[in-house]
Amino acid sequence: MADATKKLEIKQVRSGIGRPEKHRRTLAALGIRHHQDTVVQNDTPAIRGMLTQVRHLVSVREIEG
Repeated sequence: MADATKKLEIKQVRSGIGRPEKHRRTLAALGIRHHQDTVVQNDTPAIRGMLTQVRHLVSVREIEG
């Protein structure tokens, strides 16, 4: 039986316009290209750290994958 790894569904809900460059770079590193974009990433400490930086711009949902 395969080990089910947790994944995170990340959706940008607020615009990056007018935000610090660091926040916009973090959104890009997460794979988010534009407003209302949704991406799926593995649940790792690095991704969690990025989400902490932009928690006011995104919504996060855990999914089994």
